[in-house]
Amino acid sequence: MAQNRVSRLMREQRKFLIAYYMPEFPVTGSTLPVLEALQKSGADIIELGIPYSDPIGDGPVIQEAAQVAIKSGVHIAGILETVKKARAGKGCEKITVPILLMGYCSSLMAYGGDCFLTDASEAGVDGLLIPDLPPEEAEGFLSRAEGFGLSVVFFISPVTPSERIRMIDGLSTDFSYCFAVNATTGTGKLADTEREEDIEAYLHRVRENTQKKYVVGFGIKDRERVEKMWGLADGAVVGTALLQAIRGASTPQETAVMAAEFWRKLQRSKE
Repeated sequence: MAQNRVSRLMREQRKFLIAYYMPEFPVTGSTLPVLEALQKSGADIIELGIPYSDPIGDGPVIQEAAQVAIKSGVHIAGILETVKKARAGKGCEKITVPILLMGYCSSLMAYGGDCFLTDASEAGVDGLLIPDLPPEEAEGFLSRAEGFGLSVVFFISPVTPSERIRMIDGLSTDFSYCFAVNATTGTGKLADTEREEDIEAYLHRVRENTQKKYVVGFGIKDRERVEKMWGLADGAVVGTALLQAIRGASTPQETAVMAAEFWRKLQRSKE
């Protein structure tokens, strides 16, 4: 597969900070300003959620954001058009960081499998995260996606057996995504000592059974947690906390300012 932005980024020997954002949340017109704000504030990769009415892996904050997006008329074709504008610098500073789309099989099937892959690639999307795509059944899709230059990211959970971790590592194009806890997004707690020890043991086991890089998401909300995950993985994903930080905005410009302020706090070194 030709080197896309994700592939090139993963060759860098450093830790990554990845943002998850639901398009047009909390107000219509926010997507391009937020993409620009996150890039300027240091996001290494931006995940854009594809809103879905029944997201099995998402907690209440992302579910709310998805409902807002759906009411605002957000759909796959519109998201791809927004990515295309972002890559061309139309309506915002030119976006050069990798962009991944995170959505569910039903949405992609409704759009049309190969049509979606073609349009996503042409728009400037770099990769896909599909939580309900079973790795055992993904060979054909993975092959087609790679043919379009798209990375595919598979998921690992704390209960994933070591043998299956090795399989997922082999299937993920550039990196894998680890759920920090067995919970929906934004609902897992990472505070008590016992759970901290469990997470450390789990991620050490992931390290022992992977050759590619892996990032961690779910429950990461501040700089302390980001640094903790950087010590155990190659990157951290922050989504629910970002959406919570911007949910009170009333204009696209205010949304961008709030997103930038929140993201800079994640980047700031501890005093």
